[in-house]
Parts: sequence; structure tokens; C-alpha cells
Amino acid sequence: MHFVTGGAFNGKAEWVRSFYKLHKESSFNWFSAYREDALPNDLPESRIVVLEGVEQWILQMGSAFTRDTGRKWIEAWLDWERSGERTIVLIGTDISKGIVPIEREVREWRDLTGWFYQDAVKCCDRFDSIWYGVAKRLK
Repeated sequence: MHFVTGGAFNGKAEWVRSFYKLHKESSFNWFSAYREDALPNDLPESRIVVLEGVEQWILQMGSAFTRDTGRKWIEAWLDWERSGERTIVLIGTDISKGIVPIEREVREWRDLTGWFYQDAVKCCDRFDSIWYGVAKRLK
């Protein structure tokens, strides 16, 4: 699993496309919460699956999302990878910086997203932070 994060509109998706040469690749699937794609329950048979906007899927789930839910997602994705030579690429916007929101629901979303990112980074093989289009490999 490969986790990619960074600020909003900092070039994460473009960096992933370039890194994996996805503009020419035919054996990948790209699901984006930003395009209002649903988070797939069953991952397709392809070499690479990109899940973009993970923080938005967490937000959509609202109070139904727990840290345990996130850990189950991660375990299912790792099982999918183990079943062949496949890679999950998670793209999540860093929402941890700035002023702490006043609204309780927004604070809870931010906290749950942060915990999910921590759990994903612990399990991933590679972790990159993208800032203004420049990648820094952290793991």
C-alpha cells in the first residue's frame, strides 16, 4: 500500500499519475471522492487501484465511521494486495493544519481522519508527502 498526502490542490493526483505512469497504463482503476465516486466495497481486478479523497469518504460516513472501521478498510485492502501483484494507492488531503474547528462534528471528522492516516501509514510500504508538486518520501 502506498499513502500519499499533502495540502489541498498541491499536486497529489498529478504526482501519482506521473509516478505510476497511469496516463499510459491500462490496468488501473481510479476512484475519487472528489468526483463523488463511491468507495468500492469490492476492488476490481487490476494492477493498481487509486483511492483519492479518503478524508471525504470518512466525512460522508459521519458517525458511522470509527477507528475500527478504518482499520477494517486497511486490512481488506492489504488482503487484496496480497492476493496478487497489486497496489492500493491512497490519496488523502492533510486536514490537520490550521485553526481547530469550532463545530464538534468537524473536529471529530478531523480527529478520525488523522487516526486513520496514522493507521494507514503504519501499514503502508511507502508514504509520500506532496507539497506544491514536490514529493518527499517519508517511508
